[in-house]
Amino acid sequence: MQANILVVDDEKGIRETLRSILEEEGYSVSVADSIKSMREKVERFYFHCVLLDLWLPDGNGLEYISYLKEKLPGSAIIVITGHGKTEHAVRSIKEGAYDFLEKPFSMDRLLTTVEKALRETIRSRKEEDQDPIIGKSRQILQVKELVHKVAKTNANVLIVGESGTGKELVARRIHILSERSEGPFIDINCAGLPDDLVEAELFGYEKGAFTSASQRKLGKIELAHGGTLFLDEVSELSPKAQAKLLRVLETKEFTRLGGTQVIRSDFRLICATNKDLQEEVKKGNFREDLYHRISTFVVQLPPLRERGEDILLLAEHFLSKFLKDYGKPPKYLSEGAKRLLETYQWKGNVRELKNLMERLVILHEGTQISEKDLRNLLGFDHEPEDIGSLLEETDLRKARQAFEKLFIERKLKEYGYDLRKTAEVIGIDLSNLYRKIRQYEIEVGI
Repeated sequence: MQANILVVDDEKGIRETLRSILEEEGYSVSVADSIKSMREKVERFYFHCVLLDLWLPDGNGLEYISYLKEKLPGSAIIVITGHGKTEHAVRSIKEGAYDFLEKPFSMDRLLTTVEKALRETIRSRKEEDQDPIIGKSRQILQVKELVHKVAKTNANVLIVGESGTGKELVARRIHILSERSEGPFIDINCAGLPDDLVEAELFGYEKGAFTSASQRKLGKIELAHGGTLFLDEVSELSPKAQAKLLRVLETKEFTRLGGTQVIRSDFRLICATNKDLQEEVKKGNFREDLYHRISTFVVQLPPLRERGEDILLLAEHFLSKFLKDYGKPPKYLSEGAKRLLETYQWKGNVRELKNLMERLVILHEGTQISEKDLRNLLGFDHEPEDIGSLLEETDLRKARQAFEKLFIERKLKEYGYDLRKTAEVIGIDLSNLYRKIRQYEIEVGI
C-alpha cells in the first residue's frame, strides 16, 4: 500500500524539496503552507504521516498535534522546526507526536524517521486488528483477561451472551491465542439447520446414507481435527444430537452417518448460547451431563447497554474502519450524536452499532454526523425516547441529560416552539433555554 504523507511548512523551498525527496521514495505527497490549508486537506483525505512545522503564519503547530491525532487515528506526526527548544520537543512528544526533527536535518535522517514511523504505525494497527475485543470497561477487561487465561488451556469453553455481543469473535480470539492456532477453526450454527441436517453437518455421512447423499461428505467434527470446533447456539441441538456429541467428547471417536468406520478427531470445543443453559437443564431441554462437559470455563459477555463507556470507543472504531474500507473522506460525530449513541438501548448490541456505522458511511453526505442523522437511520420519529427507555439507563448523569432533552423538546412542541413562552413555563431564563437548545442540538421547528 502506498503511504500518503502531508508536508505542512510555510517555506515553499522546504515544502517542494521534501515533496520531491519523498515522492522519489515512492510516497504519495500533499503539501500545505498554513494551518488553514492543513485542516482543509485533513478534512478531505487520510494521511499515514504528517510532517508538521511548528511556526506557521496562522498558528502554532504544537496546538494542532492533538487535532491531527483525533482526525487521523493511527497516523504518525513528525514535528519539524528551525526554532528547536528542548521544551518544544518534550511537549510535542507528550501531545502525541512520533518524533521531533530540528532544521537543518539530513535527508537520510528524515527518510529513516519517516520509514520507521510508518512501519511502527502499521505494526500497531495490525496488533489492534489482531485483538478484535474492543473496550476499556471493567466488564470487557475482565473478559479479555479470562480469554487469555482460557486460551492457554485445552479445556472446553462456553460463551454466554445476548445476540450481537460478539460470541463468535471471542471464540476465534481464543483459538488464535491457543496452541491450536495453526489448526482449523470450524464453526456451525446449530440454530440455522433442521435437526436431521445438524447431525449430517456435525458427523458427516457416507455415500447412500440417505436419499440425497450422492457422495461421502466429511463432517465438522472430522474437519476440526487438530484445531477448534465452534458450536454456535448449542442450546438448539436436538436430544439425539446432544447424546451423540456427548459420546464424542468422552471418547474423541465417532462414525459418519451410514458408516461403520470409527474415526478419531482431536479438537478443542467452544460453544456459544444466548440462553441460560442451567435453566434449560432444569426444563429438561438440555442434558445436564453435556452441560458440565462443555462448560469447563464460562465466558459471560455483557450486553452493550451495560458497557456504556465502550459505546463511543466502538462507534469511532467502526466509523474509522468503514471509512477506510469504502475509501471515504473523514466523518465526525457531533456531541448530540454521541449523547444519543450513549443513551440508546442497543437491543442488537455490538452488531447493531457496527451495522449502523456502516450504513452511515455509505449513506451519509458531509463530514459531521448529527443526532438527526442517527435518529433517521435508527428509525426514530422526531419524538425522543420515551420515559420507559430512560428508566433503563444505569448512569444517572446520562439519564438526567436525556430526560432534560426529552422534557424541553416536548414543552417546545407543546407551546408551538415559542421560546420565550416555553422558558417562562418551565421556569428558566430565555438565555438558559437557548444554551440548552444548543447543548442538546434540539430542532426548534422554525
